[in-house]
Amino acid sequence: MTARKFYKTVFTVEVLSEEPLRDDMDLSDVDYMITEGGWSGIVDRSDTVELSGLEAARELQNQGSDPDFFCLDEDGNDAD
Repeated sequence: MTARKFYKTVFTVEVLSEEPLRDDMDLSDVDYMITEGGWSGIVDRSDTVELSGLEAARELQNQGSDPDFFCLDEDGNDAD
């Protein structure tokens, strides 16, 4: 059986606005204000890195998610 592959890419969004951003705004709100509204913004993308199952499980936990999201156990093995 071939080991599954996972990938991590980080996007950084920088915004310039004439007012503070609201705490309840999400990424789609920010995108709208940059592309259609009165804010200036830039999106920077890091290189994509390949992750092992264990690394993916840890990254999911770091995001507050669960390894089960990718059907993994906490050690990065395929869950039954």
